[in-house]
Amino acid sequence: MLLQCGMDGDADEDARRAAWWLSAATLESLAELNELGLALLAEQAAAAAEPRAALLREVGALWRTLDPVARRRAAAVPYLLLDGGFADRERWRHSAAPQVADAGRAACPAFFSVAGTVDVARLLFTYAWHLARAESAAAQLLLGMPPGCAALIAGCTLRRIHTLAERHPEWLRPRWPAHPELWRELLLAAGSGEAHSLARARLHGLRMLAAEARAAAAAATAAVATGRAAGPPERARLTSPAGTMSTAPSPRSPARP
Repeated sequence: MLLQCGMDGDADEDARRAAWWLSAATLESLAELNELGLALLAEQAAAAAEPRAALLREVGALWRTLDPVARRRAAAVPYLLLDGGFADRERWRHSAAPQVADAGRAACPAFFSVAGTVDVARLLFTYAWHLARAESAAAQLLLGMPPGCAALIAGCTLRRIHTLAERHPEWLRPRWPAHPELWRELLLAAGSGEAHSLARARLHGLRMLAAEARAAAAAATAAVATGRAAGPPERARLTSPAGTMSTAPSPRSPARP
């Protein structure tokens, strides 16, 4: 379904087709999280007198000036506007087990520094965990979460997910921080309320997710192929005290006396 949304076609129809099979509760929770995320982004833009992040410099003013109605329009996109590193398999492979030390991976720079970051991170991680367990296809569509990452996240306990949100609020960041043009298109369309422009902005986001899903699938396939090419480890051989090589006798051919 996600890959189909990357094809050319009518923007309104493609956006409807992407979300028709998702439950109303899932989409309502998604829109609520997106509203919270947009409010957090507006707060961060207002708090940064000299923003270091390029995305804040590019579209921070648009985040701040969205009124509540425009914010709801922007939040209604069929994908999450924030990201928690849900496509980073190594991050979740190391973090899923409580006994694995967090010091094993370098900390990523934080985008958010305002007070509400941890609360939003906890809600977002919990939502991602629920989708990974109950609706893995929805996790791929809405969060850009590859199946391998979904399995790792689903294997976490709820307590572990909350702990990760509290220890790693720096994982929370806006989706597509290197593509301010996508944000600008969405925010301007939401501000204008023009239906076709808003639908096209939503479709461009879906196409970007589709491209990321294809890249993640290709990377996973390449990793599997590399593992197969390496082959099984060489069988151990036995060395006699004299230094000559021998093999263990086959169970079907007992050793001669």
